Amino acid sequence: MLTYDFMLRAFAASGIVALVAGAVGYFLVLRGQTFAGHALSHVGFAGATGAALVGVAPLWGMLVFTLAAGTGMGLLGERLSGRDVAVGIILTLALGFGLLFLSLNASTTLQATAILFGNVLAVSAEMLGWLVVLGAAALAALAAIGRPLLFASLQPELAEARGVRLRLIGTLFLAITALAVAQSVQIVGVLLVFTLLIGPPAAAQRLTSRLWPGLALACGLAIAQAWLGIVIAYYSDWPVSFCITVLSALVYFAALALGRRT
Repeated sequence: MLTYDFMLRAFAASGIVALVAGAVGYFLVLRGQTFAGHALSHVGFAGATGAALVGVAPLWGMLVFTLAAGTGMGLLGERLSGRDVAVGIILTLALGFGLLFLSLNASTTLQATAILFGNVLAVSAEMLGWLVVLGAAALAALAAIGRPLLFASLQPELAEARGVRLRLIGTLFLAITALAVAQSVQIVGVLLVFTLLIGPPAAAQRLTSRLWPGLALACGLAIAQAWLGIVIAYYSDWPVSFCITVLSALVYFAALALGRRT
């Protein structure tokens, strides 16, 4: 299996993406903003299909759309809370535009499937390089705002009283989330982005309430699920995204059962 270059790139790309998704997803779950990953993935679908329509790599269209949407959601702050109907309409509108862009470009059928469900086995050397750059940028930005982000997540009123700018921190975090979503889509696709971004962090928080062990466990679970999913897909000829999704669900339910027993 490891004698093929495309398999080596798949392991490297999935490892990078899983590491970022585990770290960012941990704070998403901690802050109760899991809807953000779902929302940004839908918005990114329109960006990816629009980029494909004009002959640009889907990753760049997704990055532009998700960064814009994440920044906008962060600037809205508390005003976004409770507006489920408005958010739902925006998501369906984004999917509608994605469908329009697909219909205008009939040659993107395979590309559309990759956007929706991911295709880690098709990651090129150039794409792998960009994933490394984007992953390093996301982790560096997350580390830079890590302390105020944790403070604002656990004690927002006290953090604000101590001078933490909650809206700025929230906006920066959602921009980082946009990077993680755009990367995750390359592996598991728009429809399955929860697999790496939410599944492993949610399982980790069921098993431990301590920050650093939980963060390390979330990243470790995400990487293990991504790599094991690739191995299972290689020997079974099943879709990689399906294998990773099943593993994520099994680990979460197992963590749920263990968490209740302990």
